[in-house]
Amino acid sequence: MKKLLLVKYAPEIFLKGLNKGKFERKLIDNIKSVLKDLKYDFVNDTGRWFLEFEDIEEGLKRVKRVFGVSEVCVVTEVEADMEEIKKQALKEAADIKADTFKVQTNRANKSFPGTSMDISREVGAYILMNSEELKVDVNNPKGVINIEIREKAYVYSKRVKAEGGMPYGTNGSTMLMLSGGIDSPVAGYMMARRGVQLNCVYFHSHPYTSERAKEKVKDLANILKSYTGDVKLYVAPFTEIQMQIIEKCREDELTIIMRRFMMRVACRLAELKGINSVTTGESIGQVASQTMEGLVVSNDVADRPVFRPLIAMDKVDIMDKAREIDTYETSILPYEDCCTVFVPKHPKTKPRLEEIRKSESVLDIEKLVEDSVANCEVY
Repeated sequence: MKKLLLVKYAPEIFLKGLNKGKFERKLIDNIKSVLKDLKYDFVNDTGRWFLEFEDIEEGLKRVKRVFGVSEVCVVTEVEADMEEIKKQALKEAADIKADTFKVQTNRANKSFPGTSMDISREVGAYILMNSEELKVDVNNPKGVINIEIREKAYVYSKRVKAEGGMPYGTNGSTMLMLSGGIDSPVAGYMMARRGVQLNCVYFHSHPYTSERAKEKVKDLANILKSYTGDVKLYVAPFTEIQMQIIEKCREDELTIIMRRFMMRVACRLAELKGINSVTTGESIGQVASQTMEGLVVSNDVADRPVFRPLIAMDKVDIMDKAREIDTYETSILPYEDCCTVFVPKHPKTKPRLEEIRKSESVLDIEKLVEDSVANCEVY
């Protein structure tokens, strides 16, 4: 008798037909990646994945954050013997601290006598005979005793919801424009949850933005790493670009021209690194540069798809998601990024593309972009 984790993957993977094996293998690789410094054994019992740990709580904490895992269950393995199953089910019933229960059985081992329904009835009757408090409620029980019968039998009641989504690294790659704010880490999480490999670029305006601001962004990237297993962060110098814009362009166009340069640098980095797309944390109408007109003008300089997973989300919903994924407390630390240092008093909210192109034509765009890319720090 021993405690294991039963790992269940997202139902969407089942729909992949002949490609299902590819997604399963990637998910197994990702699970092993987040567990690489822990001692564990991986067991495949008739298509079910089980993990045995010395530190099962730490294992549970890590596995439930792996994209593609929908649920993790803490199970007790016993011999595939009816008496052993009934004894363990009674222990589980005592632990669920509920007054109503039902038993659910999955009999994958068809040589085991009886149907799944027969087994559930017999185990349920045994629990009732040996418990004074519990009653059966098959429609709305407060506790469920689950039984999996395979080569071994597994009994459990503790089921932990995991992240779900698709295995990380199965759906291309993106360059996330990661600021120190609340929105962009959430956008990165949402893309990674769909299997998209994350790379991040942060724009740093030394000395106007501090080293603490850079460390804050590195901390956010590390939080994202806890879900993905790896993240590469590019820190792009942005001071010269901002100084040139301030010196040579209209003040009310500073923000939108700055956004266009960020998009250019992100796309150039993506091109050099073979990355398929760019992702931003923009939400329609949230700030001056995120109006429909502003987004059109920003997109004009992109040479690959730009994804905005937060585009229709309210700020409160984004903040709630940030709390859920543990980025919020880091994001609200008071270290300004380059987007907040040089903010015009009255930024243009409905920029016209031709006017912006004309305004920035006085800048040596190609050199500014190339210098920023060439001098990136990589973490």
